[in-house]
Amino acid sequence: MTLSSTVALFSAMTILAAIPSVSVLTVVTRSASLGFLHGLLTSLGIVVGDVVFIIIAIWGLAFIVATMGGFFVLIKYLGGAYLIWLGIQLSQAQSKPTGTETIADASLISSFLAGLFITLGDQKAVLFYLGFFPAFLDLPKISPLDTAIVITIAILAVGGVKVTYAYMADRTRRLMKHPWINHPFSQFLNTIAGIVMIVVGLFLILRP
Repeated sequence: MTLSSTVALFSAMTILAAIPSVSVLTVVTRSASLGFLHGLLTSLGIVVGDVVFIIIAIWGLAFIVATMGGFFVLIKYLGGAYLIWLGIQLSQAQSKPTGTETIADASLISSFLAGLFITLGDQKAVLFYLGFFPAFLDLPKISPLDTAIVITIAILAVGGVKVTYAYMADRTRRLMKHPWINHPFSQFLNTIAGIVMIVVGLFLILRP
C-alpha cells in the first residue's frame, strides 16, 4: 500500500463509520444509558466483527459466506434476540431499586456482544468490503503487511468514530444526572433507550 492509498482508505472508512446506522445507534444507546465503558465495549465488538469480515474479503474467502450461509443466518437471529432481551432489561431497569448502575456493572460483556452480533449478523458486510477494497487495494498482490495495515486503519477509523459517539452520548448521560434534571425524565430516557435496543434487534432479525 502507498501513503496516498492509506490516507484515502482511512478517510473513506472514517466517513462511512460516521454515517448514522444501526451500529451507531447501538453505541449511542448503550453509552447514554449505561455509561462510556459500555459504549466503548460495544464499539470494540463492532470493530472485531469488521476485522473478521475484512480478513475474509481481502483473502478472497467470500465462498465462506455461501458455504456457511446457515451459520450467518443463525448468528443474525441469535444476535437480534439478544438485543431485544437487552432492550427489555434496560427498559425495566427504572422499576428496580438498583437502577441502571447495577446493570452497568454486571453486563459489560453484553455490550461487547451487542456490537459483535450487529456486525456478524450482516453477512452482506463482507460483500461490501469485496466491492469497496478494490478501489484502494490490488487484492491479488496484497501482502500480510498490507492486510495488517488495512486492519489497523479499520481499528483507528471505525473504532475512533464509534468511541467518539460513545463519549458524546456519555457526556449527555452525565448531564442528565444533574439535580436540575428531574428523575421522571431520566426514567423516560431509560425507557426510550430500551425501546431503541428492541427496535435494533427486530431490524437485525427482519432485514433480508
